[in-house]
Amino acid sequence: MLRHLALAATALAAVSLAAPAFAAEIDNSSIGKPEFREHKTTYGLVYTLPKDANDVLDAKIRGPLKARLLELGLKAEAELPNIPHITVVHIHNADPETPAAMLKVLPKPPAPLQITLKTFYTTEAAKGAGRPWWLDLGVVKEGKAYDDMMAYSVTATAALAPLRDGPLPRVTGPVYAAMGDAGKELVRTVGVSGVNVIKDGKATASHNPHNTLVYSMEPFATFKAPMDETAAEFNKLLPDGFQTTLKTVSIVELQFSGNVVREIYRISLEDGSVTDVATGKAVAAR
Repeated sequence: MLRHLALAATALAAVSLAAPAFAAEIDNSSIGKPEFREHKTTYGLVYTLPKDANDVLDAKIRGPLKARLLELGLKAEAELPNIPHITVVHIHNADPETPAAMLKVLPKPPAPLQITLKTFYTTEAAKGAGRPWWLDLGVVKEGKAYDDMMAYSVTATAALAPLRDGPLPRVTGPVYAAMGDAGKELVRTVGVSGVNVIKDGKATASHNPHNTLVYSMEPFATFKAPMDETAAEFNKLLPDGFQTTLKTVSIVELQFSGNVVREIYRISLEDGSVTDVATGKAVAAR
C-alpha cells in the first residue's frame, strides 16, 4: 500500500504540470436532485480482459449465469452487451471529441499487470439506493500489480476527470442521496465515486478493481438473495480464483450502468502503442 501511494504522488506531480488540451464546462447542478441525471454519453478507461480470462469465465460461469438470470426474469440483463473489463475511471461527456481528448492527456499506463481474479459478490451503487446493482468478480488486493493499479487510478482520475461535463448520471439522484460523505465529495470533485485521489497530500484507497458480469436497474431488494446464492455457487466453482495478465488498457464508450459497448482506442501496456480499434490503424501516442 505504501508503495502505490508513493508511486501515485510522484506520477500525479507530473500529470499536474500540464493542463488538459481540452476541457468541458463542468455542470454540477444535477447533484442533490431526487432523480438521476439524464444519461447521454459516458466514456471510460478500462483494462479489457484477455482471452485466457474470458475462456475461464466462458467455461465455468457465463452459461450458468445466463440461465439463472433468465430463471429470475432478468432477460435484459442476460442479453446486455458488454466487453469484459476492469475499470480505471469513467467520465460523462456528450461531446464525441472526448475520446481523442482523453488520449491526449492520458498518463503513461503501468507495465502488464499479473492479477488474480477471485470472489464473486453482489453490490449496489450505494447501500440502500436500490439501483443500479451489479454482480462482480473481485481482484485480489495484494502484490505489485494491485499496487500499480491503485497508483494508476490516482493519476488517470486526475488527468481525465477535468474532461467531464458533470457527474456520472448513475451517481446522482437516489444514489447520491444514499452515499456517505466521502462518496459525495468524490462525486462533487471528480464526478464519480470509487476512484483514488490525493487528499491532504495522501492517496485515498476508494478504488475497488473488479470485473462486472451483471448490470441491473431492477430493484436490488428483489434480487439480492437469489443473486447472493448465485455468487456463492460460483465461488465454489472457482474457490481459488484464477490468474491472468492484463496487457492493454482502452478508452471506451459505456452505457448508464457501466457496461462497455464500444472500444475506441487500445493502448498496449507492453510498448505503449495505440490502436484505433475501428480502423485497426496505429495512432500516434502522446
